[in-house]
Amino acid sequence: MTTTPEHQWFKSSYSGGSGTECVECAYTSHRALIRDSKSVTGPVLSVRTDAWLHFIDALDEDRPR
Repeated sequence: MTTTPEHQWFKSSYSGGSGTECVECAYTSHRALIRDSKSVTGPVLSVRTDAWLHFIDALDEDRPR
């Protein structure tokens, strides 16, 4: 998928602070985009927004409290 400048990328809150495992996300009207922040011109994973939000919710349910 080709990204454009209007995508508002943000770092995942699950990414570590050491700078070695950062994931960035952006949303379009119907898709969630995911990429490696160290390779901004590299591949981008594109999934339906509802599927991505379901995935994030599942991660939150499994997180130890």
